[in-house]
Amino acid sequence: MRLATVDIAGQHTVVDVVEFKDGHGRGRVLADGCVGQLLGRGDLSSVLGDATPAQHSAAATPRGMVEFTSAQLLPVVPRPGKIFCVGLNYREHIEEMGHEIPEHPTLFAKYASALAAPFAQVNLPAALGQQADYEGELAVVVGAGGRIAGYAVMNDFSQRDLQYRTQQWLQGKNADASSAFGPWLTPAQEADPVADGAMLRTWVNGELRQEHSVSDLVFPPAELVEYISQFARLEPGDAIVTGTPEGVGHGMKPPRYLADGDEVRISIEGLGEVSSTVRMG
Repeated sequence: MRLATVDIAGQHTVVDVVEFKDGHGRGRVLADGCVGQLLGRGDLSSVLGDATPAQHSAAATPRGMVEFTSAQLLPVVPRPGKIFCVGLNYREHIEEMGHEIPEHPTLFAKYASALAAPFAQVNLPAALGQQADYEGELAVVVGAGGRIAGYAVMNDFSQRDLQYRTQQWLQGKNADASSAFGPWLTPAQEADPVADGAMLRTWVNGELRQEHSVSDLVFPPAELVEYISQFARLEPGDAIVTGTPEGVGHGMKPPRYLADGDEVRISIEGLGEVSSTVRMG
């Protein structure tokens, strides 16, 4: 099962992606209850943006199948109640950024307004484009009782000049509609990318910049869920973005920030890929 949120005739519709190739997909429309069973809640309208049950989708065939393009894919969870991001969670990335291995997870918040569709163009105002950077990351979506419902891919898009104005990183991590999230949710009972040693890879204009196994996380998903749950109630649809490996533009010598027209593509084995073209100004 690969759950995606798709814009079908102006409605946010949850589909189980049967096929996706060269920007064109086909999937089986799911009733809200099916998704609710996975995430642990029956009404997902507040999380998935008024997700449309199969019987109400005018675009669905009698067998509940729809066709869609990459442009119709939305962030896999368009409106998470909470998004916790983890910094400094791969040893090599910690070293390239000049920090020590932390004893506890380094957390910061990302807001739902910062999420972007998995293949959307990212439009940055000129003031936010001076030190724009990419971060390929494994994202965890929370289900009922704080359990892990599934996994997806995210680009924790960053503005390094804003990020390092203070010791708090929030202002450099929340540009509107900048962080590609998707392309779909792979249920935890069907995949465990950490246990499987899945490779995370990031390309900029076709050049491989990041290549690292997600099994090397200092704080893996289960530990992050346990840690965060000590101070915040994790609810269905919340997301935890687990950190990036070495190879970001800011860590290069000299730094190599993103420029107008650059394409960033991020994949994690078994979970799919997201891609963003950056436009400045």
